[in-house]
Amino acid sequence: MADDWRESRAHEMRTLIMRADPDITEEVKWRKPSNPDGVPTFSLDGLICTLETYKDKIKLTFAKGASLPDPAKVFNASLTAGTRRAIDIKENDTLDDDAFVALVQSAVALNRE
Repeated sequence: MADDWRESRAHEMRTLIMRADPDITEEVKWRKPSNPDGVPTFSLDGLICTLETYKDKIKLTFAKGASLPDPAKVFNASLTAGTRRAIDIKENDTLDDDAFVALVQSAVALNRE
């Protein structure tokens, strides 16, 4: 990952994810030649979300995002996908930290149903 705003923002998102539930586990999956660092995944009783880094953004994709309540409209990408929903964060974007944490907590609760 580049040593720039994306790295610090990804760290910030990891911190928020762990704030949602300290039992969440981070693993790196799907390593391949085109992405030797793999994709960080966050799980608790099932997959919650992935965190990917792109040139102009970081993307958090929630595995069951379409089934989650999002009253604060945190999701801003993959809004028409059948199952997933995503959050794209660009360099100067602001994020409602509390709404994001609530979204992660909802994802954990859904996994436990």
